[in-house]
Amino acid sequence: MTASNGTTRDTATDIHRLLDQAFAGVEMTAELQDLKEEIRANLVARVADLERAGLSPTAATGRAMAELGDVRSLIDEMETGSDSPAAAWARHRVRPNPGFLVRMIVLAAIAVAALAILVLAAVDVAVPEPAQLTAIVAVALPVGIIVADALRQETTTNYPMPSLRAAGYGAAATLALAGAGSSWRYLIGTELPWLIGGALAIVASIVAFTCLGATQTNRHKPWVLQQHASHHEVGDRFTNDPAAAARFGLYTLTLWLIAIAAFAVLGFTIGWAWSWLALVGGLAAMMLMLARMLFAPRN
Repeated sequence: MTASNGTTRDTATDIHRLLDQAFAGVEMTAELQDLKEEIRANLVARVADLERAGLSPTAATGRAMAELGDVRSLIDEMETGSDSPAAAWARHRVRPNPGFLVRMIVLAAIAVAALAILVLAAVDVAVPEPAQLTAIVAVALPVGIIVADALRQETTTNYPMPSLRAAGYGAAATLALAGAGSSWRYLIGTELPWLIGGALAIVASIVAFTCLGATQTNRHKPWVLQQHASHHEVGDRFTNDPAAAARFGLYTLTLWLIAIAAFAVLGFTIGWAWSWLALVGGLAAMMLMLARMLFAPRN
């Protein structure tokens, strides 16, 4: 049997037991209780991510606890109040992976060179159509790879994102740029299908980003949670209520399916110049829904 967050009940019990042991003998204050609950939620989310990445529940729990580090040091820092944000940042700083920096520079150089080709085509320089199409791909694909690769890196404040979810963000970024490139080709005088294809790609990218963002679990490291707790920061509803995040993702997917259908219907009936109203309406409705659902109601 699994809990609603994706971890097994035995795993959740192990996490609760280990945290209770770490906080044993500590005189609990409101701040320390907040810290404990933040760490608990972070561990549960991290174990769920590791299990989805293929680790067994036991291995995922062990790795998450190892990544957590010394809980007592966090407790001591909160009790003494001596750990300023700047000092904590300096102590926990993670330097970028050299290989990642090299990959990012190479991919960025490819994207910039391809973008230069598209700029030349936009200012009426004779650029063959195959070169334009290749340039669009050479902008969109490297940027998508950079996004996915960046999310897979451990940072000072966050753990690495699971590979599959990072790839989803990268694919969404690639779709957005490819859609923009396709729409750009229509603006410089190509056929209408380029505009339709570009619009659909951009909408698909928006839906993907929204669903991924709404279902994203907490990747913050314990020291960041400690800083949040010490400043009494209020978490948003999606962080504290995974069910609300899942509902928002489903609502958004349904909303954009309706908007895409309306876009096609308007385009083939009253004209493509008016069909964009369906997408604008879909975006406005999504923003209103996000504003209503994002923050938990006050008691």
